[in-house]
Amino acid sequence: MNIPHTSAKVIQPETFRKLEQEIISCRTCTRLVEFREVVAQRKRKSYSNWDYWGKPVPGYGDPLGKLLILGLAPAAHGGNRTGRVFTGDKSADFLFRCLYHVGLASQPNSDHRDDGLILSSYMTAAVKCVPPGDKPTMEERKNCAKFLSQEISMMDNLKVVLGLGKIGFEACLHHVRQSFELRMKDFPFIHGVGYDLPNGLRLYGAYHPSPRNVNTGRITFEMMVKFLNHLKKEL
Repeated sequence: MNIPHTSAKVIQPETFRKLEQEIISCRTCTRLVEFREVVAQRKRKSYSNWDYWGKPVPGYGDPLGKLLILGLAPAAHGGNRTGRVFTGDKSADFLFRCLYHVGLASQPNSDHRDDGLILSSYMTAAVKCVPPGDKPTMEERKNCAKFLSQEISMMDNLKVVLGLGKIGFEACLHHVRQSFELRMKDFPFIHGVGYDLPNGLRLYGAYHPSPRNVNTGRITFEMMVKFLNHLKKEL
């Protein structure tokens, strides 16, 4: 199945379109470039007929939205295959069922870049390339931080950031530390807990909707829906 790599169904401002192209063309981290391309060539047997994306994965959704959903990185056979974060894997299946249930997504599935999905928020990852073992190095995280900072800075209506997992949560804190005095230990990652940041944003942490967390009951559909409904009230 050769899915066309089209943009999300929201008209992007010119600044975001330029940033998207800058992200997609990035080859800064040699380890990540090699890994993402190897995965795209070898593929998973169940996706052998797919034309893998195999490049950095930009954010998508509505850049004029008030909510930013921030994850760790694209999955090897999810975002690295489809070209969109939280798309085409088990984490996406869980997350978008929840987002759709509370009215933050137009459909309960995120399958590929041309599936018609519309978000009222913006979604991106702290690291734009899939890392081996889902563990980017600190240097790789720092290299990608400039892209996240540009995304946050260009979201004029942004009020709330939702960090899915500790790395996504901390990536927002690192962004704020560029301009304000801030001690990381004063903002511990706790599911469902929010913090007012010195730049005017409110940051929440949530357990990552990984199969491991879902299967062990660390995060459930009911928990995530309750939490997302709380965020909607803040927005």
